Amino acid sequence: MSAQPQTRLTPEQYLEIDRASEFRNEYYDGRMYAMSGGTHRHALIIFNLGSELRNIVKKRRCMVTSSDVRVRVAPGGLYTYPDLVVVCGEPKYADGRRDTLLNPRLIVEVLSPSTEAYDRGFKSAQYRALESLEEYALVSQSEPRVEVFRRQPGGQWLLSEFAGLDALCRFESVDAVVALSEVYDNVTFGGDETASRPSPAG
Repeated sequence: MSAQPQTRLTPEQYLEIDRASEFRNEYYDGRMYAMSGGTHRHALIIFNLGSELRNIVKKRRCMVTSSDVRVRVAPGGLYTYPDLVVVCGEPKYADGRRDTLLNPRLIVEVLSPSTEAYDRGFKSAQYRALESLEEYALVSQSEPRVEVFRRQPGGQWLLSEFAGLDALCRFESVDAVVALSEVYDNVTFGGDETASRPSPAG
């Protein structure tokens, strides 16, 4: 039996469905994709890093949000829920519902074995198209390592890598330095903690 083609959605239709849904969904090019749940390790890293960033940037008119906040990369392009988002100054929203951010300065994704290629490839390319974005960070679950991509003059992106529990990770976009020992506090490495890549929904 052949699979039925998925009905293409407008961004407005996607937003209506996603806002009423119990689960989060991504959207791209007319298609909606259900997002899988994360693991305990994944959640712990997000909480640790988000807490550290918040303590540093809260006095600078910046705010840190977790994956409950949607980001719109382009009006007809990607709508997604990054693991962490930092906005500085006045947040801009897609509409009066104030649940879809347009101007993140820093985006962080915690990598999972089954989603790493997606985060490094397609999603990274989409994020780099955001005019407001100054940095995009990829955080490993399997070892203490953070990769930070910084926008350079002329539109180039520079990679800085921070590895080991003794390392200090610098996020220049928000003038923050975070110890990897804090990012990975109470994190146990090893074992098979995986999360599935997004799949078509609806």
